[in-house]
Amino acid sequence: MKLTLTAAAVAASAVALTALPAAAQPSIQPTFYGNLGYTFVDADGVNLGAITGRLGTRLHKYFGAEAELGLGVDSDTSNVLGVDVKAKLKHSVAGYAVGYLPVSPNVELFARGGYGSTKIRVSSPTASVSDSEESWNYGAGGQYLFDAQNGVRAEYTRYDFRHGAGKADTWAVSYVRKF
Repeated sequence: MKLTLTAAAVAASAVALTALPAAAQPSIQPTFYGNLGYTFVDADGVNLGAITGRLGTRLHKYFGAEAELGLGVDSDTSNVLGVDVKAKLKHSVAGYAVGYLPVSPNVELFARGGYGSTKIRVSSPTASVSDSEESWNYGAGGQYLFDAQNGVRAEYTRYDFRHGAGKADTWAVSYVRKF
């Protein structure tokens, strides 16, 4: 009995040792990407637009992280009590964890969640004020690669602003470049 247990322990150790080199190898080498595109923002009925850039890394086949910067390019004017009030997105920044679901070699879906800050300026003929709000952001989308390095991406992201400051829905289309 003791000999059988010793033999089983030696066999288990040998199997474990042969598996270690394979386990030590990463399942995928980290890759990097960037994208640039247009983001339409619906912030509680105020329609804004931004040029948005992202830099990201794919750490695993199913997981990555990205940073995002948006610079406002479109404003919206509303009439409030007979006074024209103009709203403009100044900038937004955010960081995200991204989960990927490969559908085919050139198509994948993704979901992302993160935290960000958005600065908006509101002005009238007599006054102007800017304010930044922080938000929890989450969304999903897909991308299609034309070849190994170039593609397009479409996505939806919801910004849930903190302290009861409302929500914003964004839709983005961008060019993708893998490095």
